[in-house]
Amino acid sequence: VIFEKIEKTNDENDPFISVVSVWYDNVCSFMYINPEFEISTIIIHINHYMMRNYVMTSQYKFYLNQLHQSPLSQSIFTAKQLFYIKTCSLLISAYLYTKTQDFPYTLEELIQHFGADITQIIILHTYTIESWNAELLSCITSLSALFSTCYWWGGEKESQAKIVFPTESATCEYIDALIRIIDYKPISQSIEIKRTNDLTILLEITLFRILNIAQNGNFLWFLRSKTSLPDTLLTIAKTSPCDKIRLSIYAILGEILCDKSLKELEISDSASSFFFNAFEQAWERPSKKFQQVPLLLLLKCLMNFSKIDAFQQQIANTNKVLLLIEMCDQYPIVYDILWALSFNHDIQQQLHSNTSFITKLTHLPKEYDNQIRKSAHGILWNLKISHEDRTTLAVSNEKTFDIMISYSHKNETICKQIYNELINSGYRVWIDFDQIHGNVMDAMAEAIEQSNTVLICMSEEYRRSSYCRAEANYAFQRQTRIVPVLLQQHYRPDGWLLFLVGQLLYIDFTKYEFSQAINMLIKELKAPVISGICSVNFHPEEVNTIILTTPTSPETSSALIIPKNILDWNQTHVHDWLISHGLLQMSRLFANFNGRSLMYMSEAIENVEFQQVVSLLQDDSRRQTSQSLSLVELSHFRSLLYQQKQSSVSTIVAEPTKLKVEELERKSFFYCQIV
Repeated sequence: VIFEKIEKTNDENDPFISVVSVWYDNVCSFMYINPEFEISTIIIHINHYMMRNYVMTSQYKFYLNQLHQSPLSQSIFTAKQLFYIKTCSLLISAYLYTKTQDFPYTLEELIQHFGADITQIIILHTYTIESWNAELLSCITSLSALFSTCYWWGGEKESQAKIVFPTESATCEYIDALIRIIDYKPISQSIEIKRTNDLTILLEITLFRILNIAQNGNFLWFLRSKTSLPDTLLTIAKTSPCDKIRLSIYAILGEILCDKSLKELEISDSASSFFFNAFEQAWERPSKKFQQVPLLLLLKCLMNFSKIDAFQQQIANTNKVLLLIEMCDQYPIVYDILWALSFNHDIQQQLHSNTSFITKLTHLPKEYDNQIRKSAHGILWNLKISHEDRTTLAVSNEKTFDIMISYSHKNETICKQIYNELINSGYRVWIDFDQIHGNVMDAMAEAIEQSNTVLICMSEEYRRSSYCRAEANYAFQRQTRIVPVLLQQHYRPDGWLLFLVGQLLYIDFTKYEFSQAINMLIKELKAPVISGICSVNFHPEEVNTIILTTPTSPETSSALIIPKNILDWNQTHVHDWLISHGLLQMSRLFANFNGRSLMYMSEAIENVEFQQVVSLLQDDSRRQTSQSLSLVELSHFRSLLYQQKQSSVSTIVAEPTKLKVEELERKSFFYCQIV
């Protein structure tokens, strides 16, 4: 009867419509506070009717088109327009948040109908956010909620995103609009504990949307380029009385910040305690929700945090592993989380001491799926249970494979292309899509032991994968030659991956045409190992704090005698000299320097005001290495360079020794060597 009366009236400002809108707005708030009523028959009927008869109609599109203008006339905000755009959109978004499976439309149909309109409205009006009136705020809040929830409900698939964001720049433009909302201080200053005003709802939805984008991974590079975003988010988190907003902020920071940045901001302690407080409350409640956030969604956020070393240590210090073990039967994702955490030495000890859990892992029931089994094997591998200490096995000179390809399955297409090219070039290659069998960890270990070189295919997904981390760590421990290749545009190694490959130059498949990159890779694989001999003794848990040394023959090492005269040094000599003196950051900062370049740098340091030199080097360091300049290392570099200059027989005006052309050509493709 209510809907019939709305549809029959010709008065755009019929008071009845305004009353009905208020009533349905209250229903929406009630659904949010009492989610158990969201699946009642009447709620289902109301939402399905609204979607069919209001949202998926030409009238809804007409009202959206009105919002494409700027500035807007106040006259467009009629009672009927607000019912369609504000009330129906917000109510349906609350309904879809329940992940209902029997909805009459697919995500593709919804996005095709209103996706482009909503995003363009958000982009357009966030430029003038300070001039919004109450009606426009309500409309944008409700439209943002509908758009964000639809994507979350539909699973955030890349093919669906292309409908609205056909280009990279289109997505970046939308992200910029979301950040403009976050940056607008009156919004963050109006947050309420409960979801009772449009500003709180808009900020909550905007943060949720940014979190979804960050978790997708394809535009992490763009979010990370927004250098002021972490500070803005932290400011909001410190003052927000709303736990759900703080939860989203911590989750976003966990996605966009590297280990080093998280340590510098010192948020691991507060984020860890906040997350586990939320977990405990959700776990104890029958609804398994915290502030209407499902426990499963909380665990997905923890999945990313569990790969961050600083967060791992905080979990170890507070002994929260027991809570996770308690959850694992009901939430299989916890097995993946525990696998990621088990790379931490203290957590390894806590897991070791839980004999009932270890027994459970070693005797998993047959009905458990493959992913749980894979995670269980990974945990046991990190704990060195049920397999021998393979790192003590002798390294055989006879290898079954020339190359093992270590990759994330998200990059499978390009890795298959690389695999085929290497096979066609005569290499014996191991890759898990055609040779894996049995226990995946044993198969991985055997492949590394039987390979001369491990090709690490770097991407965000690779860094996030516990299996890939286990592969890379094991290759590191066995001192197998590692050759990194970059497969994801804009990605730069961080976290544990940076520790393993930070001193290696890599072949960038995103910068060059595939054929050119393959040729560069093959040249590198053919290049002799030029690093000097140096033995290293370490425990597996120290793998993230040391630099791997590559075993070489005496014949190779004898060719690496560094000339006494700095002016005779090429790039390889400079790199080896810096590394041999422990100047790891300088080796990355001066990656393309030869001896003459070092002399010019020395002159600049001596003749230019020191504070200005430090400032310029600081900028270069952040741009090239994503790290702050170490003054200790810079001082050590100056001292060593001064000593080297004193012992050199030549001056800056001396003629440099000429190198043979073939020697330069040979050295030009020594991309991936470690001292």
